[in-house]
Amino acid sequence: MDQNSESGDGVRTGVATNIVDAVVAAILLALGITVVVASWKLGATWTTDGPGSGYFPFGIGVLICISGLGTLCMSLFGKNKNTEIFVDGEQLTRVMQVFIPALVYVGAIEIFGIYVASTVYITLFMILLGKFSPIKAVIAGLGVNIVFFSMFEIWFKVPLFKGSIDLLSFLGY
Repeated sequence: MDQNSESGDGVRTGVATNIVDAVVAAILLALGITVVVASWKLGATWTTDGPGSGYFPFGIGVLICISGLGTLCMSLFGKNKNTEIFVDGEQLTRVMQVFIPALVYVGAIEIFGIYVASTVYITLFMILLGKFSPIKAVIAGLGVNIVFFSMFEIWFKVPLFKGSIDLLSFLGY
């Protein structure tokens, strides 16, 4: 199937683009309001010795609110709103096949460190999504991380995070 996959009756199903735009705009508006309120508490006015500590963040928060509100109104009430499907099931599945392993990888860095987690991530990604042979994937995963380890730990003497379970402690770095 191509990117414009269709359901059994020939019509793509999913959430309309303008609805996704409205949700993102509402989140942006909430973020802007948060910035405005927090900066007002810090002091968003002009004091005797210049701007208060919340003066500039307050202005940025107001700009975020204006852009969020404008986008929200255009996406819900604009005459040129985009009602095409934002993403269908097949496209969402492809995105999740990359996004979920990336989340697991970020969590694995905290436990096993960047080198071990990256080796496993590259190897599994190549095998499962890239359909590479396991031998090639292991060689690539190890090779990339041996180069990075050598570059950062040995040559630059910049230690990267080894994780709470330091599986590479036997190397002395």
